[in-house]
Amino acid sequence: MTDTTDADTTRPVEASGTFALGDLTVHRLGFGAMRITGPGVWGEPTDRAECLRVVRRAVDLGVDLIDTADSYGPAVSEELIREALHPYPEGLVIATKAGLVRTGPGEWHPVGRPEYLRQQCELSLRRLELERIDLFQLHRIDPAVPADEQFGLLAALVAEGKVRHVGLSEVSVAEIEAARKVVPIVSVQNRYNLTDRGSEDVLVHCEAAGLGFIPWFPIASGALAGPGGPVDAIAKELGATPSQVSLAWLLHRSPVLLPIPGTSTVAHLEENCGAGALQLTDEQVSELTRAA
Repeated sequence: MTDTTDADTTRPVEASGTFALGDLTVHRLGFGAMRITGPGVWGEPTDRAECLRVVRRAVDLGVDLIDTADSYGPAVSEELIREALHPYPEGLVIATKAGLVRTGPGEWHPVGRPEYLRQQCELSLRRLELERIDLFQLHRIDPAVPADEQFGLLAALVAEGKVRHVGLSEVSVAEIEAARKVVPIVSVQNRYNLTDRGSEDVLVHCEAAGLGFIPWFPIASGALAGPGGPVDAIAKELGATPSQVSLAWLLHRSPVLLPIPGTSTVAHLEENCGAGALQLTDEQVSELTRAA
């Protein structure tokens, strides 16, 4: 993590520090592009113009890690990212995923056949208008397909120059290590937040292995953010919002955590990005950790 004392206040994300995903260095507070789609992560967003503004504003605020997936829409999220940002600014890392298919709003099904993963990589390259995907993540390990076949296809995409780095999503420590025997891994994306730390062992493993941990659903704080709760109390002490406190806790919790809060409005985006510059004391971090 880098020193943040001289970060530009107009680009608060830069105060979140940096992390190296292989040979790519990104700011630790990124943007998750799932919510720039329609209800149930299905179809076009209600306000397409606002979603385009959100993506562009994220970059203005210092975001250089945007996380998406072929199944967001499907395809809609990737298409909006290209429309908003292509030709891409130097240093921007777009991470996408394949391995889940959508059959309707809110419906997700793993498909990890190698030929399918290859097809989806090719389609993502086309939609994003990229020659190589910087971070290609296996959205889920398909239990109906031998895991080594899925990992092997990812290794082949790297060897062919279509993928730069590989990540995994919703995996155990054992699955991470099984994958690393077949293909180098730089990141893991599991659900993790102030009140849901079921992947604590995975986080500890990522710290030891130097892997980035991208927590999805990062803002959830439940009753802790209610009136009189510790998140609410600390937010009032700092003149911040509960969402900012929850994100700041993640940034303080571990140097390998790379939160990717998502939204479909510029106002909410600016609030989330403000968490990059929010400083918690050690006592506040400990209080939040104990409370959850």
